[in-house]
Amino acid sequence: MSTTVQTPRSAAPPGAPAPSRRAAPRASGRRQSRGNRLAPYLFTAPAVILYIAFMLIPVGYAVWLSLRAYRIEGGLLGRKTDVFVGFENYVAVLTNPDFAAGFGRLFVYGIIAVPLTLGLALLFALLLDTPAARLKRFGRTAIFIPYAVPGVVAALLWGFMYLPSTSPFSYITRALGLGTIPFLEEPGLFGSLANIAIWGGVGFNMIIIYTSLRGIPSEIYESARLDGATETQIALRIKVPLVVPALVLTGVFSLIGTLQLYSEPATLQPMTSAISNTWVPLMTIYRDAFGTDDLPQAAAASTVLAVGTVLVSVIILRIVNRKRMGVNS
Repeated sequence: MSTTVQTPRSAAPPGAPAPSRRAAPRASGRRQSRGNRLAPYLFTAPAVILYIAFMLIPVGYAVWLSLRAYRIEGGLLGRKTDVFVGFENYVAVLTNPDFAAGFGRLFVYGIIAVPLTLGLALLFALLLDTPAARLKRFGRTAIFIPYAVPGVVAALLWGFMYLPSTSPFSYITRALGLGTIPFLEEPGLFGSLANIAIWGGVGFNMIIIYTSLRGIPSEIYESARLDGATETQIALRIKVPLVVPALVLTGVFSLIGTLQLYSEPATLQPMTSAISNTWVPLMTIYRDAFGTDDLPQAAAASTVLAVGTVLVSVIILRIVNRKRMGVNS
């Protein structure tokens, strides 16, 4: 009795190439690679959309608005029309004495606020980084807390301490027969405003510098101590040079904050006659935009201030980078 071996129907005839079993995995691999390429764009798409909607479009609209102007057609009872005037608004801004005087006051304010803010932040960071320091966590929190107070609230708090009728400092000086302290009168007004910025900004800058100090390898300190270096020498000759990038970063932040000074003088303005509506550039911009309803002029002044801030920041960064490259070479 003979047996017959049956060939499965799915088997390939002799000489035919075997079916590829990798076709499906390759197709799924291509889909996965395509998904991997699209993943970064999908994750960054919300941030890009928000950046375009709330940064690029408003900036573009401000630049476009700065090239326009309002004109009254038809006499006194005519209607206000929007016309293209080119760079006329920029010429008016650059020749505006109030705008230039505001930058002069900013310069005096910055000379006081920026060095003291960075100096105190560096000092506190170095003190907290010493091995003998105690209650470091409490110290960092206590120094940082003023930064969490909004600028308007801080200005109100200090404003009541500056007013002659409510100031505890003036109360002491009056009791001593020295009269009141002119906190809200020039030239003491610059120091009063700078004090608010220093009180609120030291903690933020201190955290940046302290974080940079914590990133320095401890072996460097141990080698210096074995060579007989004191903690003061370690701080001045090792720590400070190594945290220069953090100092530059905080310096640029402080400079930008100085150019954007607005809330402190605007909050103290009702308390004193020494602060006018054009005391700093941003107050001039606010007056043009919402006081005199001259939006094109305010847009031009805002563009000038923004471009100036960017240029000053870039120049400072380039100077610092060149000096660092010269030292390294």
